[in-house]
Amino acid sequence: MQAMILAAGFGTRLLPYTLVRPKPLFPVLNQPLLLLTIQRLQKAGCDHIVVNCHYLREQIVHALQGIPGVIVQEESSVLGTGGGLRLALDQFRDEPVLVTNGDIYHTIDYQNLYQDHKLKGASVTMAMHDFPRFNSVAVQGERVFSFDDRAKGDLLAFTGLHVLDPEVLAGIPENEEYSIIDLYRQILKQGQMISVTRVDNCFWTDMGTVEDYLELHAGLLTGEIPVWPELSLPATGSFLLDHRVKRSSELVLRDWVCVGNAVIGKNTCLQRSVVWDGAMIEEGCRVVDQLVVQ
Repeated sequence: MQAMILAAGFGTRLLPYTLVRPKPLFPVLNQPLLLLTIQRLQKAGCDHIVVNCHYLREQIVHALQGIPGVIVQEESSVLGTGGGLRLALDQFRDEPVLVTNGDIYHTIDYQNLYQDHKLKGASVTMAMHDFPRFNSVAVQGERVFSFDDRAKGDLLAFTGLHVLDPEVLAGIPENEEYSIIDLYRQILKQGQMISVTRVDNCFWTDMGTVEDYLELHAGLLTGEIPVWPELSLPATGSFLLDHRVKRSSELVLRDWVCVGNAVIGKNTCLQRSVVWDGAMIEEGCRVVDQLVVQ
């Protein structure tokens, strides 16, 4: 089983935090999301994983160095979701490729999606769900009807997970910025089927904004969102503090808090916030509903 993780984007909606690190390396409960995603793919049976990178790519190259079965594809220019896959075509084996975005936290079963694709016999299978905020794809039964005509079929949202047969990528121009959805539009015009796997019962978030990122941590720490087995939570409930954090006994924690290897000044209160490794909070501060990165 092989996969590709798309991790080349700029993460502009998360500025200025993406000036510090690329979005796929944002920590979830103090662990980089990209590394967690690789672990989950490997546990699902993926022994060959391509990860593309462009923005702040030196950080991703460093983070993935030495991981068995992982190939890092550095892109000197922006190639988009389709262009990056086209560049990786020579890296793929002659078998379906599971593609996932590098900035999503979800409970979708990779193996089930992969096997569903093989059973349905289409060249592309997209994991879809009912997510009103992003519903934009018209679906009829178990197939995509249109990416543009929303009046026909049920509207569903694309999760960013799809499985495709590598040969379809030959239809993408080489070394150009290109959206994979534009390729899928062409496939539909040619009369080919794009199948749908419904994943409505799964949790999913793309961490697209700071609010999304904080809500994810709130849900994980309070038990409202399923916690991946790769993430370990202490018995202290809704407070997760790295064992290396430097803090005083006067630190007050409220609601939920996640703190990495940071320095916390005296007489400080943290509430509904995430503090990254390397951050420093000065004495007497009250931090509420914030992401603190330095």
